[in-house]
Amino acid sequence: MTAPVTQAVRRRVTVSGTVQGVGFRPFVHRLATDLALAGFVSNTASGVLIEVEGPPDGVTQFCDRLATQPPPLAAVIGVGVEDLPVTGADDAFTIRSTDRSPGRTLLPPDTATCADCLRELADPADRRHRHPFVTCTHCGPRFTIATGMPYDRAVTTMSGFPMCPACAREYGDPGDRRFHAQPVACPDCGPRLRLVPAAESRHGDALASARALLAAGRIVAVKGLGGYHLACDATDARAVDTLRARKERGGKPFAVMCADLDAVHRIAEPSAAELAALTGPRRPIVLLRRRAGRDVLAPGICPGSPHLGVMLPYTPVHTLLFGLPGDAPGPRVLVMTSGNRSGEPIVTDDDEALTRLAGLADAWLAHDRPIASPCDDSLLRVRPDGTEQVLRRSRGYVPRPVRLPVAVRPALAVGGDLKNALCLGEGDQAWFGPHIGDMGELTTLEAARRAGSQLRRLTGVGPELVAADRHPGYHSARWARREASRLPSRTPVLVQHHHAHIASAMAEHGLDGTTPVIGVAFDGTGYGDDGTVWGGEFLLADYAGFRRLARITPAPLPGGDSGVANPCRLALARLWAAGERWDADLPCVAACTPEELNLLARQLTRNVACVATSSTGRLFDAVSSLVGVCHRARYEAQAALELEAAAASAWDADGSAYAFGLAAGDCDPAPVLRALVGDLRRGTPAPVLAARFHRGLARAVVEICRRVRQGGGPGTVALSGGVFANALLEEECTRLLDGAGFTVLRHGEVPPNDGGLALGQLVVAAHVRQEE
Repeated sequence: MTAPVTQAVRRRVTVSGTVQGVGFRPFVHRLATDLALAGFVSNTASGVLIEVEGPPDGVTQFCDRLATQPPPLAAVIGVGVEDLPVTGADDAFTIRSTDRSPGRTLLPPDTATCADCLRELADPADRRHRHPFVTCTHCGPRFTIATGMPYDRAVTTMSGFPMCPACAREYGDPGDRRFHAQPVACPDCGPRLRLVPAAESRHGDALASARALLAAGRIVAVKGLGGYHLACDATDARAVDTLRARKERGGKPFAVMCADLDAVHRIAEPSAAELAALTGPRRPIVLLRRRAGRDVLAPGICPGSPHLGVMLPYTPVHTLLFGLPGDAPGPRVLVMTSGNRSGEPIVTDDDEALTRLAGLADAWLAHDRPIASPCDDSLLRVRPDGTEQVLRRSRGYVPRPVRLPVAVRPALAVGGDLKNALCLGEGDQAWFGPHIGDMGELTTLEAARRAGSQLRRLTGVGPELVAADRHPGYHSARWARREASRLPSRTPVLVQHHHAHIASAMAEHGLDGTTPVIGVAFDGTGYGDDGTVWGGEFLLADYAGFRRLARITPAPLPGGDSGVANPCRLALARLWAAGERWDADLPCVAACTPEELNLLARQLTRNVACVATSSTGRLFDAVSSLVGVCHRARYEAQAALELEAAAASAWDADGSAYAFGLAAGDCDPAPVLRALVGDLRRGTPAPVLAARFHRGLARAVVEICRRVRQGGGPGTVALSGGVFANALLEEECTRLLDGAGFTVLRHGEVPPNDGGLALGQLVVAAHVRQEE
């Protein structure tokens, strides 16, 4: 008796998500071949299209494994399956050329060099030994080289590098790790390094010379994935001080790149979760506690901070810059700071690098692969519970989408003027652009315009409306008005700054906005509905709107934004608002000249150039000066960061807290200031005062939220705004709120500062416009 013949089936499978540039088609080919199925796979503008034919069991298993066992860099969002008539036309499974019909797919972020490529880089017997651009389907550039979609070599900056026969064979072999890896190259056909000024033409010579320059204390501009870095030996005090002076960086900490984990452990004390973040494929800068008693690094790396911003090499160029076994030794820890002048965007173009970084760098380690999208390094901290708080979302994250809990019309949100990052959304997805920076320069505005155009090209989203901050003086808002004037809507949707912060946290946590939250929005500045400067806000908020429940009691901000550089003046303004005398024994008084004191007294008395502010950031600045920590700020948030560092050093030594005045919708710091002054005069150390202030503010947050809930308010609290980058405050607020039975929303992949503002603008603007 003969066995029954199994009837074949044929299915069309569509896969959406991050499925291009990640080795998905080779994976599909191998899977189908292993299961003895026929058909084809092709990239489309909407993802990947597959037709597969064979025995029912094999086809079912094939469809199941597509979603459950994708390649390492893939992110499958959806798998659609449709039955088709059996054709019998396919005698094998093939990879077809890309279909360029309209649609949308997701481009993966740039990814650190994988272990296989690192082994080839160090293997003298491998043809890619010491090749500075070794890559495969599991690693390397994606976003920064893409000029269009669908993602193929023809629409990347590798299009100008024809593959040699050996690379072409790998590219066309379904069994090879480089099958359809668009950046594939080798020493015979790939990009080339050069050192300027120098006559070297070979990769090894350029890298050896650059390493020698760094060892000699020189500053080298190094072209990376998304732009140039300025690099120097992080253990050489003179080199670090020279770079700081040339870049006019003040006391702002430098990030460092360590050659390996041994070098990391010599300078820092990373936890297991921090090591996982450091070594993962995104390779961000991770804030680590510096190792006590080990003065390996130059003092000028991060003055006044207990933390170091540390990253590991993420390109072959970086790995080779530190050197392979047998190379002449060079520095094991390098400063790696953005290649730009203060206030300008990161430099990506080679000719621009020679001019815009002239006077900053002594030499340029460049290469001839163009950068399509500038992309700075991402920055994060790891909380004690192992969760991550991203403080700058850029390389390694962009352009991976954020899933939205509510559908939005096609829209562009332009963010704010500080830590700017754009956000483009449609349907249930939003795409952040890379970190741009502060929008005070024409070059930065032009960088934002280019970033917006690139996002539209790569996502296929054509915005129908534009969202921006309500601040009338923001450069970003003026740019938004120009962008909106080209659309049918004609005008942008203006979103209140702190409402956008809270909406950003709600969207990141998947809230649909039907139930409001208590939003605690603490930051440095934001335009308030009453024309004053807000920044210490308790809001009842959903996507449709908000109501101000309470605030930090306002005080004058003498000189407006220019006064922010002088925390001693902010301390005096807070004391004046609290009715406290400016006694000569107070540190903030002693920090001012007699002329400055007289001018400030007249200014406050006559209310000249003094805008009222409820800003929590300015309150931190004032307290920092009042207790003698920081009187003059040379970079943004310096006084607050140094106050946090002081508090951290005494956190376990003193558990008491100052009490804020809580009445009539105000969280009044006046009682805290009086207590601080009294403790100062009793000789209490500044770190203890700083810790008591942090604890007191956290307790005030919880008490205000408790009172709102007792009055019928919600039991969910969203913490947002740049002040919540303060680890002590965020952790203490979360601990106390959780203990009081609240559900706490705090940021993870979306920054709490203005780098996450555009996401909130996007969901609020889409909701408001839909309601109209």
